Amino acid sequence: MSKKRKNRQKKKKQKEQEEKKKNKNNKTYIAKEIISYALIIVIAVLVSSHLNVVVSGSMEPAFYRGDIVVTMNTETFYGVSEFDPYTNVEVGDVVVYDATWYSEPVVHRVIDIQEINGSTYYIIKGDNNEVQDPEPVSPSQVTAKVATIGGHLLVIPKIGYITLMFRGL
Repeated sequence: MSKKRKNRQKKKKQKEQEEKKKNKNNKTYIAKEIISYALIIVIAVLVSSHLNVVVSGSMEPAFYRGDIVVTMNTETFYGVSEFDPYTNVEVGDVVVYDATWYSEPVVHRVIDIQEINGSTYYIIKGDNNEVQDPEPVSPSQVTAKVATIGGHLLVIPKIGYITLMFRGL
């Protein structure tokens, strides 16, 4: 076999090996991309279930319309309870609850805890409201509590305006 022919075969073999390596790297890259996107989606879903958009100014100056509050949920879609509304709510906590008098979840502060006919009820009021909410709130109505760090509410300012625009609120 001639020297030229050997060199061509050697180069061809090197090219094939480089091509295989390139294909393997591409497959690894694609797999990493898919895993990255899946991870981002999972994190987004988990995080989004802990965010509530503020739709009114009733809690000013603690937070404002269009802010997003970070919450701990009584029950998440994946079945985990992050706090118990029957035992882990205190006066001063800001809770999210399903009101009978308003169609959207309400985010207000607990100002008193009362026993009414042998059952516990929360008296709740928006910080910027002059009067308390129209009805006492049972623990079963509480869906979340606004998270705090060092006594400060976890609030992401203004980002919720996008949601308010799309929802027409």
